[in-house]
Amino acid sequence: MAFKLIWSPSARFDLKDIAGFIAEDSPFAAERFVRSPFQAVERLADFPETGRIVPEFGDSTIREKIRKPCRIVYRADRRKRTVEIARISHAARGAPDIQ
Repeated sequence: MAFKLIWSPSARFDLKDIAGFIAEDSPFAAERFVRSPFQAVERLADFPETGRIVPEFGDSTIREKIRKPCRIVYRADRRKRTVEIARISHAARGAPDIQ
């Protein structure tokens, strides 16, 4: 049984913010960028532990997928059978705040 994939308000804001920045130079590139994180996380519903544990947190429930140039940080909850996309950040910025 697949996990439910949830996008947090913070992750949605992150995606919109990054796309807006990219769109200032290229609306086409921004549109292409927005598809990328969705493609990166679509399989997490079936394979929630495929991402690596975020080294800065050291918590096995907080994982990430890298889709250059971004880190997509998510929480996998086996008990609730959910995967929550917590944040999307530029990889050069380090670990995002996921509170």
